[in-house]
Amino acid sequence: MAATESLRQVAHARAPWSVWFGIVLLFALFGVIVLAIIGPAQRTSDYEEVRAKKRVENLKTLREEADKALTTYGWIDKTKGLARIPIERAMELTVAELAKQKPAPAGPIATPEAQATASAPASATSPASATSPKPSGAQASPQAVAPAAASSPQPSPAAPQASASPATSPAPASPSPAKSP
Repeated sequence: MAATESLRQVAHARAPWSVWFGIVLLFALFGVIVLAIIGPAQRTSDYEEVRAKKRVENLKTLREEADKALTTYGWIDKTKGLARIPIERAMELTVAELAKQKPAPAGPIATPEAQATASAPASATSPASATSPKPSGAQASPQAVAPAAASSPQPSPAAPQASASPATSPAPASPSPAKSP
């Protein structure tokens, strides 16, 4: 039993400092060997160079495809009859088509004064209400008002107000058009 007790003591005994020092020296020696092998080797990044070359090639092919699409004729979808034409020819056709079209007439331009008077009740004799834009059918035509006034010997004040009532009703607020310089 004495032998087993001595073996337990040896097993449970702490390792001396020399063992720890030997392990550290072993790791240091391994590090020196690795640095000796790798240290003088030239460190080039072939991976980044390869990626850069691929990016340049991809950009070049993309630009060639875009240039081809912009400068040549070709089918986009033959079953639908959709074709591609060069951009220069498309611009020529568009300019020619726009030159043939007659400009559309512009709609009435509402001035800020007309909008202000349209939102506030105004009399039928006001020049602003006569020139302010009205939706079609909202005001009786001047020919329809003139014969009615001519047929009666004395114009009553109710007649002009009745014909102008749609014009004097407050209009819903709408944003004013932006003025261009």
